[in-house]
Amino acid sequence: MTDTGTDVEAGGAQGVETAQAAPRRLSPLAIVIVVIVLILLGVLGLQLIEANRSQPTGGPAPDFTLQIFDALGGGTFTLSENRGKVIVINFWASWCAPCRDEAPALQQVWEAYRARGDVVLLGVDYVDNTQDALAYIAEFGITYPNGPDLGTRISDAYRIQGVPETFVIGKDGNVFQFIYAGVTARDLAAIIDRALAQ
Repeated sequence: MTDTGTDVEAGGAQGVETAQAAPRRLSPLAIVIVVIVLILLGVLGLQLIEANRSQPTGGPAPDFTLQIFDALGGGTFTLSENRGKVIVINFWASWCAPCRDEAPALQQVWEAYRARGDVVLLGVDYVDNTQDALAYIAEFGITYPNGPDLGTRISDAYRIQGVPETFVIGKDGNVFQFIYAGVTARDLAAIIDRALAQ
């Protein structure tokens, strides 16, 4: 008989034991470290998402209530109570040089549209002190409603990244146009006219 090499030695394959490692268990310390790392990654991810969000350029405008400076008549302004009007929201500060450049243009636009009753210009004073804000209002003869953004609630809702920034809200309560940086009277009037035509 010829040897075909198929014979298995005594104890052959049946006698070989497969060495399997027992599953390793994580120590409680390792579990805590993994959980902490996952939480930190989650927080970092949320911060990156928030940092990359930009100002609203369409859709419903975030609602807010602004306390108007007493020097301009006091009271409050609530955005949602003014639906049906075009609202121009200008974020500014007395320490902002470009805000000073656009202040006369904003007052000019307010004077041109005020009597219509369907356009409201609103100033939101950002990270400023009241004394400096009121001096700024007096210096530029501003007569449209203005108030402080206490706790930066409004600027946070609109995710402003600096001043000046202006939002034109359409009659339907949606953001019609976002204007980054200063604006001229002519350009702002053209935007308001387009918003009124809708």
